[in-house]
Amino acid sequence: MLTKEEFQAKVRGGLHILDGATGSNLRNAGMPKGCCTEQWVLEHPEPLVALQRGYAQAGSQILYAPTFQAQPIALKAVGLDKQTEKVNEALVALSRSAAPGCLIAGDITTLATFCDSWDPGCFDLLVENYRRQIRGLIDGGADLLVGETLLYQQEAEAILTAAELEGAGAAMYTFTMQPDGSLFSGADAGKILQELEEAGAAAVGFNCVAADMMTPYLVTKLRRFVKGPLICKPNAGMPVINADGIAEYPMTPEEFAGIMKDCKANGADILGGCCGTAPDYIAALKNI
Repeated sequence: MLTKEEFQAKVRGGLHILDGATGSNLRNAGMPKGCCTEQWVLEHPEPLVALQRGYAQAGSQILYAPTFQAQPIALKAVGLDKQTEKVNEALVALSRSAAPGCLIAGDITTLATFCDSWDPGCFDLLVENYRRQIRGLIDGGADLLVGETLLYQQEAEAILTAAELEGAGAAMYTFTMQPDGSLFSGADAGKILQELEEAGAAAVGFNCVAADMMTPYLVTKLRRFVKGPLICKPNAGMPVINADGIAEYPMTPEEFAGIMKDCKANGADILGGCCGTAPDYIAALKNI
C-alpha cells in the first residue's frame, strides 16, 4: 500500500483522474435493484471487469474496488459477515485483474443505515466494522483506501482510527455535502476536511454532489481550507426519477466536462464522476 507521501507525489506528477459510477452501470448490466452489490459482483464478475476496463481505457488512473458496503454489519444480511476479509480481498483482486495498470482504492462508506454514525456511542462499532474491512483490503493488495459518500465527521474519524490500527497507508476521504459547503448535519465541511488533512489524510473532498453551476464555487470554498490534493467527484447533474422508480441523470459527458473544467480551474486536483457517469464521462475529462 502506498504511503501518504508516495500517493501525493504521484498526484504532483500528474495522477488526477478517478473512475465514475459503479452501481448504476452494474444495474444497467443486469444487477437486480436492492441486492447486495458485493455478493452479486462475486457471482457475476464479468460486468464489473468490463466496466473497470472501460474506465481504464477512458483514462481513469484510480479505480474504486466494488467494496462500498463490504463491512460485517452490512454483509450479515446475506450471510457473508464471517467472510468479510475474504470478500474484500477477492473484490480488490478482481479490480486488479480488470485494470492492472491502475491504482486500486479500497472503497469504504457510511454506516448510517446500520447505526447512528453521528452518535459518539456508536464510534467503537464503526471502528470494529471498518477494521475488518480494511484488513481484507490490505490483504487483497489495495494501493490506498477511500472513505466516500460519508455523512458525518465521526465516520471519517472511525475510518482514520481503523486504518491506523491496521497499519494502512494512504487514505482519501470524501463527503456528500450541500452546495454551501456544509454537511447534511449542518457542520462546516471545510473545517472538517482541514482537520482530516492535519490528521494524516492523503486527499480530501466531496462526491455524490450534483454537478451544476454551484459546484466550482464549492471547490473554491473548500480550497480555502485544504492545502493538499482536493477531490471533486460529482454526479451527472440532479437526478430525475423515471416511471420505474429509477434515477436518471440528465447531464451529457460534454456538459459534465465543462463543469469539471471550472472545478479544476478553481483548485480541484483529483477529478472523477459519481452517480450517472460512465466511461464516456471520464474520457471527456482527459481534454480539460
